[in-house]
Amino acid sequence: MTFSLPLTYEDALSILKTHDDQLEDLLTMTDELTQRHVGREVLLCGIVNAKSGKCSEDCSFCAQSAHHQTEASVYPLMNQEALQSAQQKARAEGVSCFSIVTAGRGAPQGEDFATILNALSAFEGTYTCTSMGIMTKQQLQALKEAGMDKYHHNLETARSFFSQMCTTHSYEERVQTIRFAKEVGLQVCSGGIFGLGESLEQRVELAMELRELDVDSVPINIIHPIKGTKVYDHLEPMRPQDILKLLAMFRWVMPGKIIGIFGGREHNLREWQPKMFRAGANAMLIGNYLTTQGNPVDLDWQLIQSAGRIPKRAILPAEG
Repeated sequence: MTFSLPLTYEDALSILKTHDDQLEDLLTMTDELTQRHVGREVLLCGIVNAKSGKCSEDCSFCAQSAHHQTEASVYPLMNQEALQSAQQKARAEGVSCFSIVTAGRGAPQGEDFATILNALSAFEGTYTCTSMGIMTKQQLQALKEAGMDKYHHNLETARSFFSQMCTTHSYEERVQTIRFAKEVGLQVCSGGIFGLGESLEQRVELAMELRELDVDSVPINIIHPIKGTKVYDHLEPMRPQDILKLLAMFRWVMPGKIIGIFGGREHNLREWQPKMFRAGANAMLIGNYLTTQGNPVDLDWQLIQSAGRIPKRAILPAEG
């Protein structure tokens, strides 16, 4: 089992098709690649669900979509004090990149957008990020001027599968938001959610598109179906082995990028979680997700330490 860089589509697909009895060899190779290109540091990310529910979009997996009947909380945008408190709590737990996430097609308007700008300006001690859907170039510029480092906007799935996941906006609108973010000088965090019924070929298709867009970090989410969503009771869970192969494929496609394991790892990898670092992950979300709970923070710290990884320290403002 040998691969050359830059990885071809055919080799990327062959990683996903690796036989289970060759998995350990793949993990050993991928771990060597990871440490050679990005070292042993792990970026710890945290989020706050700052505005929840009643999203106009019909993404098949989303508990916050107004098209679904779920038990997800519904509330307006948190005030600045609550956002700052959430960021400070995450920082105390060791988070080095903190993101404000809002439900909806795009960014909150008027006073709500001003609240987010003011909160970003007040954050200290972490990298800052937001995830607010489809954006204009002007909105992204305003966020950057307020102190935001990175914009998060997942493509979610392959272009060829997108219409089966969402019908209320286009794939190209998502791509354009990423291009706008890069044009104003922001880093971009963009990945996807896997296990929605997409093919192995479509998983590679997404990886290749993200490489072409030259995103800075790639969050990998594994579907954990929520009752009331379109995909609930309609999907076969991904095997832990296939999740590890997926991580490895993304690491080989983008060896120098941040490859994260985010939603669904606790439910889908379970006792296989220590292997996710050997599979190429050098970022993870700790704490709770948008509508589901994550591992206890101290358990994730133990996971990192037992794997011989080092949490990445955020650049404090005074250090420039």
